[in-house]
Amino acid sequence: MESAFLYFIPALGVLGLVVMAAKSVWVTKQPSGEENMVELAGYIAEGAMAFLKAEWKILTYFAIIAAALLAWSGTMVETSSPIIAVSFIIGAVFSATAGYFGMNIATKANVRTTQAARTSLKKALNVAFTGGSVMGLGVAGLAVLGLGSLFIIFYQLYVVSTGGSVNGIAMEKAIEVLAGFSLGAESIALFARVGGGIYTKAADVGADLVGKVEAGIPEDDVRNPATIADNVGDNVGDVAGMGADLFGSYVATILASMVLGREIVVSDQFGGLSPIILPMAIAGIGIVFSIVGFSLVRISDDNGSVQKALNLGNWTSIVLVTIACFFLVKWMLPDKMNLRGREFSDTDVFYAIVVGSIVGALMSIVTEYYTAMGKRPVKSIVRQSETGAATNIIGGLSVGMESTLVPILVLASGIFTAHYFAGLYGVAIAAAGMMATTAMQLAIDAFGPIADNAGGIAEMSGLPDEVRGRTDILDAVGNTTAATGKGFAIASAALTALALFAAFVGLAGIDSIDIYKAEVLAGLFVGGMIPFIFSSLAIAAVGRAAMEMVREVRRQFAEIPGIMEHKAKPEYDKCVAISTEASLKEMMLPGAIALITPVVVGFSFGPEVLGGLLAGVTVSGVLMGMFQNNAGGAWDNAKKSFESGVEINGKEYLKGSEPHKASVTGDTVGDPFKDTSGPSMNILIKLMSIVALIIAPHIAVHTDHGTEKEPAPRTAVERSVSSPSVSAGYLKN
Repeated sequence: MESAFLYFIPALGVLGLVVMAAKSVWVTKQPSGEENMVELAGYIAEGAMAFLKAEWKILTYFAIIAAALLAWSGTMVETSSPIIAVSFIIGAVFSATAGYFGMNIATKANVRTTQAARTSLKKALNVAFTGGSVMGLGVAGLAVLGLGSLFIIFYQLYVVSTGGSVNGIAMEKAIEVLAGFSLGAESIALFARVGGGIYTKAADVGADLVGKVEAGIPEDDVRNPATIADNVGDNVGDVAGMGADLFGSYVATILASMVLGREIVVSDQFGGLSPIILPMAIAGIGIVFSIVGFSLVRISDDNGSVQKALNLGNWTSIVLVTIACFFLVKWMLPDKMNLRGREFSDTDVFYAIVVGSIVGALMSIVTEYYTAMGKRPVKSIVRQSETGAATNIIGGLSVGMESTLVPILVLASGIFTAHYFAGLYGVAIAAAGMMATTAMQLAIDAFGPIADNAGGIAEMSGLPDEVRGRTDILDAVGNTTAATGKGFAIASAALTALALFAAFVGLAGIDSIDIYKAEVLAGLFVGGMIPFIFSSLAIAAVGRAAMEMVREVRRQFAEIPGIMEHKAKPEYDKCVAISTEASLKEMMLPGAIALITPVVVGFSFGPEVLGGLLAGVTVSGVLMGMFQNNAGGAWDNAKKSFESGVEINGKEYLKGSEPHKASVTGDTVGDPFKDTSGPSMNILIKLMSIVALIIAPHIAVHTDHGTEKEPAPRTAVERSVSSPSVSAGYLKN
């Protein structure tokens, strides 16, 4: 039974993919509406796929060059292997595939959600959320399948290559293979998220500024030349980019726990491998209970609360996973363990998982409070919109900055408490527990862009107001869930980065990071600066592309007679081309900064300075991510509040009023915050940590006062298994 369990983990990934396929077929079979609706959806799907193909072409060149460098570096030290290049390519392909799964179904679900909204809100929610669940299951299924399979294949390969013995070098090589898989996933995720974010926000800003503010037409009016590009952007940025993003985050979180797990001293039924296998097992059962949660997301009629339905499915899956983890931990782990001199029990590990779940839940609650319609923060921005765009922007910035207070205290408490229970492994496994229900979290997140597209198709097709009203309800909830998902992701990034940081310290042969040293303190400051310059580049790229978009939309309004009278068709393809070219060109520099900086600092100044850099990036990046995500989400829902009608000082304001126009300006400022630079912070943090982890053996400190340091036992297997064939036998049985 125990020997077969390791093979059961990738099987759970396959289960997720099978259920994903079934849900995808169900969505495809739903009615797609009238011919003009299908035509508009076709424009969106065609534009999204054209962008994805162009992006993949560029990223293919990057992946080939990076894989070649990794293969070469794998020959340089004993604990590395050229096979890391293979796992890097697999990670990159899986990451791109995860994004494709989500975007492919989203471009089918959008028009079907519109058609369902002609009947009821209940049916519209069912179609949109099922489309989102396809994305969630695709990401989680590919991650668990990829990590589980690679670990089995490459660890067994290294065991065989050493004559059937288990040693530290074999384990480190196997872990490095998984690090390569994670590096491939995170690299593609960064480019996909930044490129997609630039695309979607350039189109969104151009459509809003000229269409809404200048021309006074609705957001998704068919007369707006940028509206197709805007809807394409929802798919390439908020769906494909987000899918690749969460895939990379999910993999990195599991990897961090596995890397630290390899150091734990255990004697168990898994040949010393249980702390390494546990994170993958938690992810696998997370898929199962996310599927259970999906079935609870429903409303009885149009008066039902969409937010409550999503919360019911979400909290149910979290609670079920937490309960299951108790039995899983008790079965897999021994009573006592040791990591770097710190002893803890299996019960302590479970408590750390509970801490991770509580931190994730609290982060979601706080983020929802700061970004949801009807709550104090959004209402304060609504009130400040009465006096113009300037006070609206001041209010949004204030809310975003304030919103970092409670989450950081929650995060700090979670790190302290998880460490108290199970040391650094506790921090890592807390992140794994938090991310276990990624399939559910991503389904909730992905349904928002589908609903947004559905509303756009309803507007462009001239459907009755009640249809747009139903899609707007879904869209407003989607704004909140998107912000909540980003808060959840940045919290997991902080915990994961700390675990990766601890693993880096061990592999680099250093005992601590001493900020009293001038060079380390300098690295800390440089690291703190990187999220700011990264955000600057991303936001500036949106601004430049948006300027081109604004000029093009104004040109078409001026030079193509009859657009405003519905007598002429705008040149949608020109706007799509602007977003595509800008995003592909502008995504390269921010990505290069994240990948190259750790390499330059590590090889130039050594592991301790690189450690200082990583600490600075992590702290600054977490704060920047929270601030930008929450400010952007609050601005967006302040705008949507006016579109639903609000009362300020006894006076009612509706869509088209001056305060509404001020809120549109604020939302425009917040767009690159919440959809480009903000969500990129969690990828930036983890990607730089993974790069550092991979180069750690190459920059490791080998001497201590001129004397060769005695290498520490490398793995739990090496330290705890008396017979060298125990783990090999476990895997072969």
